[in-house]
Amino acid sequence: MVTCTKSSVIDGIGTQEVGWMIRAYKFLMRPTVRQEQALGEMLRDHCSLYNGALQERRDAYRHPSKTNIAYGIQSAQLKEIRACDPECQGRWSFSSQQATLRRLDKAFAAFFRRVKSGEIPGYPRFRGVNWFDTVDFPKDGDGCRWDSTPHAPVTRVRFQGVGHVKVHQHRAVVGNVKTVSVKREGRKWFVVLTAEQARPEPLAPTGSVVGIDLGIANFLADSSGSFVSNPRHGRKAAEKLEAAQRALSPRRKAYDRTANHQRAVEKVAKLHGKVRRQRLDHAHKTALNLVREHDFIAYEDLKIRNMSKAPAPKPDPNQPGNFLPNGASSKAGLNRSIADAGWGVFLAILNAKAESAGREVMAVDPRNTSRRCPACRHTAKENRPTQEKFHCVSCGHNIHADTAGAINVLRAGLVRREAQPA
Repeated sequence: MVTCTKSSVIDGIGTQEVGWMIRAYKFLMRPTVRQEQALGEMLRDHCSLYNGALQERRDAYRHPSKTNIAYGIQSAQLKEIRACDPECQGRWSFSSQQATLRRLDKAFAAFFRRVKSGEIPGYPRFRGVNWFDTVDFPKDGDGCRWDSTPHAPVTRVRFQGVGHVKVHQHRAVVGNVKTVSVKREGRKWFVVLTAEQARPEPLAPTGSVVGIDLGIANFLADSSGSFVSNPRHGRKAAEKLEAAQRALSPRRKAYDRTANHQRAVEKVAKLHGKVRRQRLDHAHKTALNLVREHDFIAYEDLKIRNMSKAPAPKPDPNQPGNFLPNGASSKAGLNRSIADAGWGVFLAILNAKAESAGREVMAVDPRNTSRRCPACRHTAKENRPTQEKFHCVSCGHNIHADTAGAINVLRAGLVRREAQPA
């Protein structure tokens, strides 16, 4: 969700700052058999366009002249491509094909940014048909049309080359629709809308402030001593996922591209989709409770990607070619638990809900928050003898370790808020 401000003239009296924001909506589509086939062909042709543009850039760079082909050049070629292939590329929206070329351009921009910053570059790769699942339409009414008729018995969305597709609209779309996207997830089809709407009225102030400490044993602990348990959806589904993924083992190549293999792929995707929805549901409910109850929320600015990195190998100096134990097995288990908790998704949802509700959310430096005594401020590694227990070696203060961390996070957040200029 993006928020901005703009001016508007009200009854000729003058200008007034009006808050607005962009909100996304995702609805399940119910296409007919022919429409589903057409949607699949649309993804296939956009995938072909993406791969062709990527190949052109690769060939141009390998040429002795080192020609640089940017988005503008490839977009100008679209008219010729559509004229040469009217049955495939020519039947789809021109603006959606431009959006596909922009996606490739963004991939190259991110690649060059990583190269300059010294990160692992990750050169843009060709996309398989099964790995290209989204087509974007930058403007409602250009190649697509969202049916916004109020109180209509059936909601539909129209796509060029597909027709009017039924949509299961489970909630009202507020504001003006800006962009429309088609997304495939397994055998299901979704339409994703972004709408510009006025910022809602902020929630009534509660006078409450809170600090939260994210963890694995408990998903969340707050500064008041409350806990939110970790549902561990991924671990609960691990046994079923392992059984389903066994059918996709490289040793079972005889089943590749057969009906059995396709069913196995769909089963794995279905299980992963269920776990993803469960995590989202838990994150939304937890964030909503925090936003409703507190005016100010402080959390640790965790570098989740760095925390879940695999440990570097340790070469054995005495035996070249061999490696010393580096704790990779135990770290892999921790990485799975971090991914299963879904901290990044939760924090993104928390920030979005707080912004919409007029609440204040602040990230603080996580260093020593779990080692500092909330009573006497003494900081030492020995203050935390176990995962759950906090016992200050200076003043003898006893408290749950996660609660102590949440209290320190809240204090750091309040100090940072007071230090910020008005």
